[in-house]
Amino acid sequence: MSLQLPSVDVPPQPWTGRFDGDGPAHRRWWQAVNHESPSAAGGAAAGQDEEPLVASSSRQSVALLGFSSDEGVRRNKGRPGAAAAPAALRKALGPLAFHLDRTVADAGDVVVSGEDLEVGQERLGQVLAELLDAGHQTVVLGGGHETAYASYLGLSASSAVHSGQRLGVLNLDAHFDLREEPVASSGTPFLQMARAEADAGREFRYAVAGISEPNNTRVLFDTADKLGVRYLLDEDCDADRTRDFVAGFLADIDVLYLTIDLDVLPAAVAPGVSAPAAYGVELPVISAVCRQVARSGKLLHLDVAELNPAFDIDGRTARTAARLIDTLLR
Repeated sequence: MSLQLPSVDVPPQPWTGRFDGDGPAHRRWWQAVNHESPSAAGGAAAGQDEEPLVASSSRQSVALLGFSSDEGVRRNKGRPGAAAAPAALRKALGPLAFHLDRTVADAGDVVVSGEDLEVGQERLGQVLAELLDAGHQTVVLGGGHETAYASYLGLSASSAVHSGQRLGVLNLDAHFDLREEPVASSGTPFLQMARAEADAGREFRYAVAGISEPNNTRVLFDTADKLGVRYLLDEDCDADRTRDFVAGFLADIDVLYLTIDLDVLPAAVAPGVSAPAAYGVELPVISAVCRQVARSGKLLHLDVAELNPAFDIDGRTARTAARLIDTLLR
């Protein structure tokens, strides 16, 4: 699939993975990305007893975009290494069996150079807005959680928001990321969004599942309360309460931006992050949220943030993230 895009810093690179054959029934992600025809294997999967995850009206093509950024984590005094995440996520996605019945294209990477975080965020936002306006469902492969504000810049510049649709931001995360700081970082993106939405005269619709009470100060809880943020603590994230929490949020919006900070998962599942979770939300619960979101038909854009391959164990975190992305797009 050929995408007409503003230039990115790193153009799409060849994908690799296990080879079982050339036929559609053998297809894996590495064989499907940037090819014109959707996988016939995806059509076969959709015919099984399980209901399709995405409504037929939402079967637009998918565009992947990497955001190679460490600067936000560095400013937030975290463990740098997330700039290598886009490559690690592609490596983990490549060998997976391809069951989608739509095309997937890789648009390459936007790279934050040195300390120029804001420049990188603006550039990613520009590319993302163009992809959204071209009708793609978009996936950003981060990057520290400063990726979230870059995603927001693209969403807020797109016709999907300017057409009057109510945008909701659902964050799966151990942290609010509502810090008040003199410079932007991986800890500030949602406060930046709140202020930008207020300046635009729009309501800020933000929900977080997985909040770790010991890792968020009273100031952050107070800020969340003042902004009307909906949140669910990690200890309360059982299957039923999390499903109800997400359903209530989805009912009040038209289009959804889902952002997954991988530190929402237990450290045993996701060791390769800047701030491993001492408690975390179990993977089956997070996976169920992804299926719920996909079935809603409201998912416009998603990103995955805070993967730090330097601290991963056997690619465990990257493979978990790849599985979640695959679930969300099916």
